[in-house]
Amino acid sequence: MAELDLRELHTTEFPVPDEIQGNVAITSLSKIYNWSRRSSIFPLLFGLACCAIEMIATAASRYDLSRFGMEVMRASPRQSDLMIVSGTVTKKMVVPIVRLYNQMPEPKYVLAMGACASGGGPFKEGYNVVSGIDMYLPVDVYVPGCPPTPQALLHGLIALQKKIDGQSLANLDDVPWYGVGPAEPTPIPILGPDIIDPRQMDLIRRQAELAALGKPYGVREIPAAALKPVAPALAPKAKPAISAPAAAVADDPEKAARLAKRDAALARKRGTESGTDAPTEAAPTALDLAEAAVAAASAEQPANGGKKKFDKQAMLEQIRQRRSQKG
Repeated sequence: MAELDLRELHTTEFPVPDEIQGNVAITSLSKIYNWSRRSSIFPLLFGLACCAIEMIATAASRYDLSRFGMEVMRASPRQSDLMIVSGTVTKKMVVPIVRLYNQMPEPKYVLAMGACASGGGPFKEGYNVVSGIDMYLPVDVYVPGCPPTPQALLHGLIALQKKIDGQSLANLDDVPWYGVGPAEPTPIPILGPDIIDPRQMDLIRRQAELAALGKPYGVREIPAAALKPVAPALAPKAKPAISAPAAAVADDPEKAARLAKRDAALARKRGTESGTDAPTEAAPTALDLAEAAVAAASAEQPANGGKKKFDKQAMLEQIRQRRSQKG
C-alpha cells in the first residue's frame, strides 16, 4: 500500500505551512471517514460467469487492486463491503445473492459488472435469466461490457470511490445506516415455477383471484390521455399565385415574349387533347402584355445618335406574323 499523504486530506480555508503539510492535516470528520472507507473496501469473493475471469485478472499482479486497498477479497459476507455481481444472474442464483447481500454489514455497495448483470445481456428475457440484478438489489455502479476488461472494472471501482467521497455524515440520505432503527432487509425472491418478488405478492394474488373467477387479468390499461380524440391538423392555406407572365413583363420584355409563346403552345396542346380547338383569347392576352412591355422599353430608352433607333412597328409586325403562322 502507498504511503499516507496527508495533503490529500486538506479541506480547510486555513493555510498550512509547506514544511509541515506532510505531518499535519486540517480537515473534517466526514473527509477522514470517507477516506478511510474508500481506501479499505473488501469485495465479496464470488463469481457467476465469464465476467468473474476478468475480475480475477484484475486482482492479479498485472493490474494490482492493492493500489486501491481492495486486494483483500473476503469469503464471508459478514466482512465484506462491496458485492461485485460478475456474470449472468439466473433465477436460481438470485435467491442466494439477495441472501448474501442481506448478510453484509452497512455500509455496503453493489457493482454490476457486465451486460448480463446490468440488464440481462444476450440472455435478456430468457426463461431462466434475470433481466438485471437491479430488479432486486440497489446497484451503485454499472460497468458495461461483455465481458468488461480489467481496465473497465478499475474505472468502475474508481467511480465507486468518488461516490463514497461525496457522502456526508451530516446528511442522513447519504448515510442511512446511521438512521433511527434497523434497516429493512431486501425481500428474498421465491423460486417456484418462476421467480417471484415478494414485493409484488399483492398484485400476484389479485391476478390469481381474477383468473380463478374466469375474468381477464394482466391486461394493460390504455391511458386516459390516449383515448382523447385528436383534432385533425388543418392544412396550411395556399398563398395566391402571382401571374408569371405579368411578373416577367415588368422585368424583361424578351422573357415576356417567350412566356407568351409557351402559353400559346400549352393552349393549343390542351385543345388538341380535349378534341376542341384552342381558345383564341388565351394567347393574345400574353401578347398584349408583351407589346405593352416593348412599348414601355422603347419609351424609356434614351435617345442616342450613335445607336440604331428601335423600330416598334417592325417588332409588332413580327409578333403578328408569328401568331398568324402558329394559328
